[in-house]
This record gives sequence, C-alpha cells and structure tokens, in this order.
Amino acid sequence: MNDFTNCRELKPYQVPTKAMRLGAPGKYGMLDLVFELDSNHKSIMRHWERRAPLIVQQELYFDEGMPEMPCVYILSAGGPNVDGDRYQNRFTVKKDAYAFISTGAATKIAEMVYNFSGLKQTFILEENAYLEYIPEATIPCRNSRYITDTDITIHPAATLFYSEIYTGGRKYYNDGELFVYDLLSVCTQAHRPDGKPLFREKMVASPKQKTVRATGIMHHYDVFANVIVLTPPDDAVRIYALTQAFINRDCDLAAGISYLPNESGLIFKVLGMETQPVKKIIRQFGSIVRMQIKGKPLPEEFIWK
Repeated sequence: MNDFTNCRELKPYQVPTKAMRLGAPGKYGMLDLVFELDSNHKSIMRHWERRAPLIVQQELYFDEGMPEMPCVYILSAGGPNVDGDRYQNRFTVKKDAYAFISTGAATKIAEMVYNFSGLKQTFILEENAYLEYIPEATIPCRNSRYITDTDITIHPAATLFYSEIYTGGRKYYNDGELFVYDLLSVCTQAHRPDGKPLFREKMVASPKQKTVRATGIMHHYDVFANVIVLTPPDDAVRIYALTQAFINRDCDLAAGISYLPNESGLIFKVLGMETQPVKKIIRQFGSIVRMQIKGKPLPEEFIWK
C-alpha cells in the first residue's frame, strides 16, 4: 500500500496499537475489481480480488433505470473500523465498460485509544468508461481518527460519478454525539493517463481543536456530502445548467455546484441535518448526470436503504 499516512495531521496518532499489531490478519482489507465488456459487449466484473474483512460478491443486474449495468456492493465482515485498520480499494473500468459500486451499510469509525484507521482508494477509468460510486455514509464516533486518500486516473472521454457522505457522528446515541471525533482527513486528486494533473482537494477536520460549527464550514448542519463528477467539458456544461444551487431553510438543506479546474468536470456539495434527505439530493443529481451521459435516469432508491 502506498504510504499516505505520514501527513502532519496524523503525527499525534502514530502510537502503535496495543492489541492486534498493524497489518495483522483482519486489519488490512483489500479489494481489486476490474470491469470490462465481454464478447457479447456486456459489461461484467471480469476480475475481483478480496482480502478479509472486505467482501464483494458477484455483480448483480437489478437497476431498473439501466438493467445492463453491473451493480456491486462492498461488505465488511469485521464490523466498524477500529484503531490500526488499513483498507485499500482499487477499481478499474476498461474501455467502454460501465458499473455501479456502493456499500451494504454505513461505515462506522469506532472509538479509538491508539493510532487511526485509513483508506486508500484508486480509480482507473479508460476511454468511454462510466462508473457510479455511491457508498453509504461514514459515521465517525467519539475519539475516532480516520483518513482517506483517493487517487483517480481518468481518460478525457470517460465519466466518473464519485460521492461521499460524512455525518457529524452518532447523533441519536445516548444524549447525542456530534463532532466529538479527533480527526477526519479526506484527500481526493485526479489526473489524466499521461500524468497531467486535474485537481486536488483536501479537507481536514479536528473539531476538538477548532470548531466546525462556524459559518462557511458546517454552521448548524450535521451532514456533509461531497460529489465529484469527472466528465468531458461539453457534458459538464449541460449538467451544470440543469443543476440548481439552493438553500432551503424549511427543509434544512443546502447545495452548491462549481466547475473543477482544467475542464475536468464538476464538484457538488450538499449540507443537511439527516442522512436520507442528503442522499436523495445526491441521487437526483446523479440522475441528471446519468441522463446526460447514458440517456437513462437513476431509479428511486430501495425503500430499505
């Protein structure tokens, strides 16, 4: 695993775990998924490699809006992320292939005493590839430390819809637990196959040291979503024109959209009080993107999700 854990915000949390050592079996989960077209031009998951506690099963085809799309859910057999856990995901979508990836449940970052939990993600999209990555929310519990590093390599003719949702914590646990985690560090960067950089965004929150309740950060909102759409410039212009930025004080929801540098796509952000309304806004935006790229809408989410 490429070491992304030497950044300065992690210096106070480099103490080794006292129970299972770093890298012990069950503490280093890995997924390597490859999607491509078969001889009948059907998009399939050609290759999958997994290492516990991460689990992925064979692809399913249940999307009513796009029934030809392979859908894959990532599961974890280990429960919440605990101190010292390291995870690595690598997703490759070959030329002209397409896929949908999500998680079976929210990712909970458990309370910690030593060290931290980290996730390294790599996305590779070849020419005319299309990927929707819409996982469930991440919930950082009290005293938790979590870092993610996402690296994207994308062809100019490909499209990636990448979303992430972070809650303030276990809002309804005991008397409520919001923004009492130690650290949340989220970095995303993208480049072309020839190495040309497109953008880099990094967000670091240490709410015990500096409040996130200030105006211009979270203010009174409890849930934050970040959506990145990497797509050709003409498609980005049309998607932007169809997307409404808003502040709805009655529903306690807000959303904004902006262009990414180097004509690489769009960034869309949502704030809310609860996870479900934020997810709904993300899926509405995702439907706009899919209609533009594939000419088909995103279906309504299952009622049990």
